[in-house]
Amino acid sequence: MYVIRLPNGNLLVPESATAQGGRVVSDAYVEIGPADADYERLAGGALTEEEVAERRKSWREGDDRLRRQFLDYLARGGQSGDTA
Repeated sequence: MYVIRLPNGNLLVPESATAQGGRVVSDAYVEIGPADADYERLAGGALTEEEVAERRKSWREGDDRLRRQFLDYLARGGQSGDTA
């Protein structure tokens, strides 16, 4: 999860909700503004929404390539394509 800079200048910051015992129940984003104590620290590494979308697109393309390679591997009966 990334810190995302919104067009209005606020940041979407990942936050985890935990149950008793420390087990993570869910992850979510909270919006903070420049008045928040952590804003300056988090703003330096924040990505725009467009940058996050581009990263997701890149991952999906990489996932598709890996999936094709895996299906190729299965089509060969689980054998390596190398003959050396």
